[in-house]
Parts: sequence; structure tokens; C-alpha cells
Amino acid sequence: MLAEDFIAQKKSSWERLTALLGRAGGNLTSLSADELQELGRLYRQATSDLAVARRDFPRHPVSSYLNGLVARGHSQVYRERSARLRQLLAFFTHSLPQTFRATWGYTLAAALMFFLPALVCFFVTWRNPDAANIIIPGLEDVVTNIRNGEEWWQRINDDGRAASGAFIMTNNIRVAFLAFAGGVLFGLLSLYVLALNGMLLGSVAGAAQHFDFADNLWGFVAAHATIELSVIFIAGGAGMQIGWALLRPGLLTRRAALVLATRRAFILLVGCVPLLVIAGLIESYISPSSLPVAVKLLVSLGSGVLMYGYLLLSGRDKQREA
Repeated sequence: MLAEDFIAQKKSSWERLTALLGRAGGNLTSLSADELQELGRLYRQATSDLAVARRDFPRHPVSSYLNGLVARGHSQVYRERSARLRQLLAFFTHSLPQTFRATWGYTLAAALMFFLPALVCFFVTWRNPDAANIIIPGLEDVVTNIRNGEEWWQRINDDGRAASGAFIMTNNIRVAFLAFAGGVLFGLLSLYVLALNGMLLGSVAGAAQHFDFADNLWGFVAAHATIELSVIFIAGGAGMQIGWALLRPGLLTRRAALVLATRRAFILLVGCVPLLVIAGLIESYISPSSLPVAVKLLVSLGSGVLMYGYLLLSGRDKQREA
């Protein structure tokens, strides 16, 4: 094949790639999804054409042209990837922990909205386990299992831990999202989700205490409780931020306060997802295992120290908390 024939056959693709790179202007997010796919295909084709040109027409100007085109495409494609990786790294090293510290009061309020109902329900069902079904309709079977000394969580082993782990992660993420989304209802749904889950845990724990089953229950809960509960408090606090911005915008306009609160809340919610995945893995693999309770407590303590150490200490070199 002559160089002229090669150019005539490939020229339209090169021109289209040049046009897409020009439209992107160093920012690939300005292109549509279809254009990004097309750019990737044309870039790969151009690299292949460059290899052919270097082999068959090493001294022809087409080799220099393709070398420049491929170099231009490479710089835009891989610079964009590098920028995204830097943004992702900055999110976890700075944005998330800084936002957590700036809004810790809402997380504390969410924890109180969980633990206060939990304590009340604990003492009620400790004295009268049958009250659990009145507090949370549907708990009758759970109380029956506790009365019979059945460790129902061992069914995780029967069902397959991978499948159960996926279910647990999905359920935990769903609870966190509900606690977060409740903010749009002036925080009322967030408060409801927190209180309901606190009442659930308190009722079960009180019944377990009544029937001398507490060691079994806490032997299961201990390993994953620190991360799982902390993340639910963070998500609930994020929802409460949105509700508070709607109710009391302060010196800002209600719209400005809502935008600020939503931005912070969304950062916290996104950061909760990987933490809940970790909690789900612990709950499905370690919590129902036959490991000693001391080991499970060590897992809970260690995971909590790592998580709070990260949230409280990371990103302080560039602290810009509002």
C-alpha cells in the first residue's frame, strides 16, 4: 500500500479524532458519553495507524503527523484519568474527614436520638419481654427465638456468607440512605429512622437480658457494632443538617443554607458507603463465627480506632473547615 492510499483510507478518522480533542479542550467531561466512547475508539485506532506508519512509511510526513496526534490524545486521556484519581484521593484524605469534624454536632445529636429510645426500650423489655412486640410489631418471633435460646444469626452460615454479606451490606446502605434522605422532610424522617432502629436494638437487647441470652447476643453484635452504628449516626446527622437548614437557615438565605448543608451531607453519605461495606463484611464473616468474644471485641475496638483516627486526624495539613 502506498502512503497516499493509506492516508486516503484513514484521513476521516484522524480528522474526527482531531475535532473531538479540540472540542474537549483538555476537559473530557465536556463530551457526551457517546463522544467519549468514539474518542476512545478513534484514539486506539490512531495508535495502531501510527505503528503501521512507522513500519511502512518511517520517513513520510504521515508518521510525524500521527505521532503528534497520538501524543495529543494520550495527554488528554491520561491526564483526565490522573486528575480523577487525584480528586478521589483528595475526597477521602481531606473532604470527608474535614466535613465530619465540621458537622460532628449533628452526628452526636443523631447518636442521642438512637441511644435514648434504645435505653428506654431496653429497660421496658428487660422487665417484660412481651412488650417488645408492642413497641415494634413483628418482634414476637425474635423474642421467641431468644426465649428458646436460638441464635438465629447462625443462619448466615447456612445461607452462604457471600450472599448474606451482600444482603447485609445492601440493607445497611438502605438504612443509611433513609436516614440521610429524611432530611428533606425537615429532618423528621431522619429522627424516625434513628429512633426506630434504637428501639429495635434496645427491645431485643432487653429481652435477651431477661432470658440470660445477652452474652450470646452481644457476642454476635460486638464485632460490627462500632462501624455500623457510627455510620448510621453520621448518615442520620447528615439528614438532620438538611432539615435544620430548612428550619433555621440563620444569617444565610434558606436556599444558600440548604445548598451548603446538602453539599456537606452528600460528602458524608458517599463516605459512609465504603464504611458500611466493611461493616457488612465483618457482620457476615466474623460476627456469626465461633471466634471468642474477646477477639470480636478486639475487632470492634480496632476498627473503631482506625475509623475515628482517620476521621479526626486526616486532612489537618490543609484544614479549611467552615
